[in-house]
Order: sequence, then structure tokens, then C-alpha cells
Amino acid sequence: MFQALADPSRRIMVERLSRGPASVSELAKPFAMSLPAVVQHLQVLEASGLIRSEKIGRVRTCHIEWAALQTAEEWMLERRKTWEHRLDRLGDFLADQEKG
Repeated sequence: MFQALADPSRRIMVERLSRGPASVSELAKPFAMSLPAVVQHLQVLEASGLIRSEKIGRVRTCHIEWAALQTAEEWMLERRKTWEHRLDRLGDFLADQEKG
């Protein structure tokens, strides 16, 4: 999932989809890339579970998968708690070193 979000274009697409569903052509508008290139980016996002798409007639519409983003958020919060705790311990250690 994080590898899919590593690309700035895909992050922009996810940001756009966070405001609601969008067609592939709508998602392609802000980019100076071919429609097949946009579709490849969307396939990466879909394979990662961040979005889903459905085809109705001739239009493919993409939707964000909120559960996947929530899982990522929970993972990042756990990492944040871990690092805050470690940095607090480091701060305490350095404060003790200054006193001693």
C-alpha cells in the first residue's frame, strides 16, 4: 500500500477520490500523461486495495476504499507512539547525562 502511495501522481488521485467517486478521464485531467499511463497508476492503486473501480457502460468510475486507508492510519499511529516513547526515553537519558 505504501509503495502505491510513493508516487506523487497516485497520491493526487487518492486525494481527489477522497472527495468522491470519479471517472478515469476526470482523474486524468490534471496530469500531462496519456490515458493509458493514468490507467496503469489506477491499476497499481487498485491492486494495493486503496481504490476499487466499476465499469458502467463505457465509463469506468473509481472509488476510494476507506478501510484500507484506515488500516494504514492505524499502522502509522502505532509507529508514532513507539517513536514518541523512544524519544521520550532518549530525552530523559540526555537530561540525566547533563546532570551527572
